[in-house]
Amino acid sequence: MLSTRKVIVTGAASGIGKEITLQCLREGASVIACDLNEERLRELARTADSPNLFTYRVNVSHYEEVASLFAALDEEHSSIDGLVNNAGIYLGKSILDYKQEEIDSVLDVNVKGAVYFSQFFGKRRLEQRKQGVIVNMSSVSGQEGSSDAVYGLSKAAILGLTKSCAMNFAPYVRVNAVAPTMVDTAMMERIPEWRKREYVSHQLVNQPLTAEDVAHTVIFLLSDKARHYTGATFDINSGCYLR
Repeated sequence: MLSTRKVIVTGAASGIGKEITLQCLREGASVIACDLNEERLRELARTADSPNLFTYRVNVSHYEEVASLFAALDEEHSSIDGLVNNAGIYLGKSILDYKQEEIDSVLDVNVKGAVYFSQFFGKRRLEQRKQGVIVNMSSVSGQEGSSDAVYGLSKAAILGLTKSCAMNFAPYVRVNAVAPTMVDTAMMERIPEWRKREYVSHQLVNQPLTAEDVAHTVIFLLSDKARHYTGATFDINSGCYLR
């Protein structure tokens, strides 16, 4: 589905990002895998064992690093067709317990990182007058509220960013969001038990959501099969919340 495409994936070295990266490679894409954790990037490279994987250590919340990355990509890659803004952190804390630096950290990574990458990617596609795709990783927490209010805020912001970028980058770049419920990754360990029970009690599909399931939807949105979707949010919540 993604033959000849080049796709940037942020937060690519673990969890959902890792599965998106591996599935993109299986579907014929070349992947620019970005992450802050160098050891996990090396592990990803060993797992993928693909000449079409290119890894870059970058802190998505640092504007200068993102600018340097795109300058390097301009030199090393002829064209990049897609961007998956997946990098994110979740502390699983009450807003009453957050310290100032923790608030800054969550918003810098989860919101500013997506803004920076979208800006640089969108600018290039508009200047080149070439088609492109952005997929943003939001969450059900940004739609229904979160026990971690700062995280919920960050994921709600991603939905607004998605709609606005769809307008700003038209007609060249399609921009959509994916909003999963709890995903069976390490991050789920930080969700309070009462919240987990609440999610499960509302689900209509009695199967856990996996990173692979989320990646399937991302692959679809990156492909030409989704060419008429933009500014949309794709709920992946097993029927937890019906809209």
